[in-house]
Amino acid sequence: MKLTPIEVPNNAFLENIGFYWHTDPDATPYVAGEIVEISSDEADAYYEAVNELYEMFAEAGEYVIENELFHELGIPFNLVDAIKMSWENDIHWHLYSRFDLAGGIDGRPIKLIEFNADTPTALFETSILQWAMLKANGMEGSHQFNNVYDAIKDNFKRLIMMEDDIEGFEEHYEGWKILFSSVKGNEEEESTVKLLQTIANEAGFVTQFAYMEDVEFSAGDGVFYNDENYEYWFKLFPWEDIAIDEGELAMLLTQIMHNQKAIILNPAYTLMFQSKAFMKILWDLYPNHPLLLETGFEPLQGIAQVEKKIFGREGANTIIVDENENIIEERDGEYAEFPSVFQEYVELPTDANGESYQAGVFYAYEGCGLGFRRGGLILDNYSKFVGHRVVN
Repeated sequence: MKLTPIEVPNNAFLENIGFYWHTDPDATPYVAGEIVEISSDEADAYYEAVNELYEMFAEAGEYVIENELFHELGIPFNLVDAIKMSWENDIHWHLYSRFDLAGGIDGRPIKLIEFNADTPTALFETSILQWAMLKANGMEGSHQFNNVYDAIKDNFKRLIMMEDDIEGFEEHYEGWKILFSSVKGNEEEESTVKLLQTIANEAGFVTQFAYMEDVEFSAGDGVFYNDENYEYWFKLFPWEDIAIDEGELAMLLTQIMHNQKAIILNPAYTLMFQSKAFMKILWDLYPNHPLLLETGFEPLQGIAQVEKKIFGREGANTIIVDENENIIEERDGEYAEFPSVFQEYVELPTDANGESYQAGVFYAYEGCGLGFRRGGLILDNYSKFVGHRVVN
């Protein structure tokens, strides 16, 4: 692995571009003062891997729907109808997502760890910040695998076009409106949502932002804010949390979809992909595929493995054991009530200090941007964001 030191812009600069979560709770910088150098071949391999993985997810999603495997994925019953409706109608377009991958650098093969299909974080860092850091250090900003911004903008246009080709979007667009929402009091999520709002504005949509608690819902009329009706509602709030904690909202959104009064982004079917149990479905359908790690609902026999909760986040409630079931590393957390999956353990690339690097590749119609997280054996909410540069 090759790391190149860079100067991270000061906090005032970061906040000026909308990046407020620059310091971790332990008062250390969240953004690393180095970038990972990768080759153009490595960048191409990441791109091709996530494109292939998404096709596999789509095929496996059809298998889950046809065989009613929602219980196996831990899907709450009150969202099953919404998942089916969104899956069966292409107007429920998957806007953006992020694959977490092991390997891809230092000669290691790319392996899927999980798919953040519903509410992926690190969008601002990947699409805006790492580009700004290259420019601030006198490096060529185009020397990245990073067209996330434009890829998402094109995907907004596909909400209307419903096809690959977005030529002629202006002729089809009729002033449709998108309402963007996040929870109040979370700067990272609010900035991420407002970034998406900016991209949608540039795509040509009429947009507005509202905190989730201020949005109104009507089964017969749709989604409202300040008495204005919106055809699309983007919410940076996990579908599983809506199902578990906001049962009435889950019912209303299902009815709104049934009555074709609004389209929810990301679609409800992304909850299938978000469940880490989906990796077990993939392994059953594509056993020994070179991009996959063996995954089961029960402990795997005779190999090092990771136990994680199907809707866990940021490494919480994760346990790594060796082939003799000795615990190597573990984290507590708030997701203990969820079922576990057991995934073959694979070592991440490491630097000279022994810190691990996990690639995150965004997907918006196709693979579109790379960034890295750096931390220990289990990447948690203290892991650092590390940018990259493509060198030949």
